[in-house]
Amino acid sequence: MRKLERFPSKKENPLWRMYRTISFFRVVKNFIIVEAGRYSPSTRMKHTLYKTGLNMKLGDKVSFAYKAMPDLFYPENITVGENSIIGYNATLLTHEYLVDEYRIGSVTIGKNTMIGANVTVLPGVTIGDNVLVGAGSVVSKDIPDNSIAYGNPLVIRERSDIEE
Repeated sequence: MRKLERFPSKKENPLWRMYRTISFFRVVKNFIIVEAGRYSPSTRMKHTLYKTGLNMKLGDKVSFAYKAMPDLFYPENITVGENSIIGYNATLLTHEYLVDEYRIGSVTIGKNTMIGANVTVLPGVTIGDNVLVGAGSVVSKDIPDNSIAYGNPLVIRERSDIEE
């Protein structure tokens, strides 16, 4: 079950009025930092940009691959444990705007975890330590330690079952 904070909207969809919930200037600052990081060829530079400029909680040797996309609105709600990889074009979301509400939730990724290419991690989920998330997956629920997860809908298996 995702852990989300919900904010109902009565009139129009909340994305139409997003700058009432988050500062326009904050989004512009985050956009510039994220885009610089997405296209940077240096994982060390991305690590520094995201940790200092976006206040993301990143462990040592966390690597973001080319075009990986942290959330633009609330990147400070992202935590990634040491020695983890966020794959090519993966998206880490900490917010979602729906027609009748918007939601905010933290994303926590454990240590020694690999998020594959084109994975979308939805807000409010926790991914454990030593996890492999297969390319193209949509992470819509928590994944326990020492697991492999893949697909949409997400299938979760213990790594010991797969690797034997």
